[in-house]
Amino acid sequence: MRITPLLLPIATLFLALAGCASHQGAYAPADASKSNQELTAKFVLMDPGAQTSVTSSGLQETRLGDGRLQVACILQNRENRRIQVQAQCVFKDAAGFSTGDETPWENVILTENGMETVTFTSLNSRAAAYTVRVRQAR
Repeated sequence: MRITPLLLPIATLFLALAGCASHQGAYAPADASKSNQELTAKFVLMDPGAQTSVTSSGLQETRLGDGRLQVACILQNRENRRIQVQAQCVFKDAAGFSTGDETPWENVILTENGMETVTFTSLNSRAAAYTVRVRQAR
């Protein structure tokens, strides 16, 4: 097959431009999926280290007599080594907005393939939903 000298530069240009795409208006931060997940999920692993090492074996919600929400979260170590993570709970109203009630980060030591239950209690009765967040210890 004979390629004319004019077609070769045009074909090369076409192939080079075929791989390019415009991203105007479609920029999303690298951790946008994490923030979207925090808005909807009840359990979120905040960083890659926690995502590899930890899972939740269960969440239990209890409404106390005074209307406050209590959440128990079972954290499970998926590693064959002892790890330390930090857990926090953000309590939200019925619309999914934070009530301003965030627990402090709590250190949790998980033994090899072990499980620990962490309990959080809201400060007021406005809490209707929550997100338990887990990250590597700092």
